Amino acid sequence: MARNCLAVVLAAGDSTRMKSSVSKVLHPVGNWPMIAHVVSAAQSADVDAVALVVGRDADNVAAAANTGLAVSTWPQTERLGTAHAVLAARDAIAKGYDDILVIFGDTPLIAAKSLVSARQAIADGADVVVIGFRTDAPDGYGRLIERGGQLAAIREHRDATDAERAITFCNGGLMAISGDKALRLLDAVENNNAKGEFYLTDIVEIARAEGGSVVAVEASAQEVLGINTRVELAEVEALWQQKRRHELMIAGVSMSAPETVFVSHDTMIEADVTIEPNVTIGPGVTIRSGATIRAFSHLEGATIDAGCTVGPFTRLRPGAELQNGSKVGNFCEIKNAVIGAGAKVNHLSYVGDADIGAKANIGAGTITCNYDGINKHRTEVGAGAFVGSNAALVAPVRVGDDSYVASGSVVTMEVPADAVAFGRARQTNKKGAAGKLRERGLAEKARRQKAGK
Repeated sequence: MARNCLAVVLAAGDSTRMKSSVSKVLHPVGNWPMIAHVVSAAQSADVDAVALVVGRDADNVAAAANTGLAVSTWPQTERLGTAHAVLAARDAIAKGYDDILVIFGDTPLIAAKSLVSARQAIADGADVVVIGFRTDAPDGYGRLIERGGQLAAIREHRDATDAERAITFCNGGLMAISGDKALRLLDAVENNNAKGEFYLTDIVEIARAEGGSVVAVEASAQEVLGINTRVELAEVEALWQQKRRHELMIAGVSMSAPETVFVSHDTMIEADVTIEPNVTIGPGVTIRSGATIRAFSHLEGATIDAGCTVGPFTRLRPGAELQNGSKVGNFCEIKNAVIGAGAKVNHLSYVGDADIGAKANIGAGTITCNYDGINKHRTEVGAGAFVGSNAALVAPVRVGDDSYVASGSVVTMEVPADAVAFGRARQTNKKGAAGKLRERGLAEKARRQKAGK
């Protein structure tokens, strides 16, 4: 589309119904602030710049909206209605864009195609375009009244006739305005209403009175859902997750219980990945083809290569990298560590700040002791090494290629390649002492019971 466009994104609300100490547009959907979803949709609709109308948390809102577009911020110090909010960005609008999009910062499900449709209607000659939606339950919504292919009026439910209330095409609130007429139309809006506010919807009748063209385009009802409460936030999150899971499964990802799998806005999963029930995927996760994520695993900031197996009950923290065919099993935690190709960390282990070589085996209950109370240190385990169960590798330390670490060892110095390391006390057996130990224990138990302890 050979036209330039400014998106005016309204994000200055006080968010009182969210009962939150931060702006509602900073609350996440898919682990991404809802304002970022809105600006990203605008970017995908070939918008050239964003004028962000801000109130509370202005700096944080602006930072969250920085998804690659040129974003300028415009404070709205008074709350005098939607048209007043748009005019807070007057100087940005005055720069002479072909199209002006007006979008709400609390509608994170808006799709780029709907914004493109509105822009196309402006390109086709409309002065004002209203984005509407259809619903079987229109009560409470403004009705879009069309005549002869034009939008004649937006009638609020309380003011509508019975015939108008039967209309199921409703106002979604988002608009496109011809850039050369935007300021004139906005300046013509008056506040002679019960609330004394300047309503953006009034430009429909103003444009019509001037003989201008006003049309409506249709989006889905989900796209224009606004968020005002945490209940609505949860509802939108559920819709977003459902849509994203559907996209992933259509693209070749298997989920046996998709309603129990939760992903993030930047989750990358290739075809032929299998995800079992009750898996949560936080930001920054990439899963390559052929990997299996077993039930009750939690992944964040991790890269999982082809053919890997994760879980069940695995936690991958930021910096975890599983190379081809490696396995991390039940009740294991991996943080800032590389698990080499074909290596195994099968049971009950913590591996942090470590490099585990190809085809190494980390036994059950092994931990890397990476923190000395002040600094983090790295552990290296060579290719083909075998670390026995319940070993503690005290970093910084290296276990060489093809070496063995005996079960229960505390390893504090380098293990050379092809060596066997024993880092535990020598076992001593005292014959006949077990009976005496039991007698002493039973006597102590009786004494405690008698004392009422």
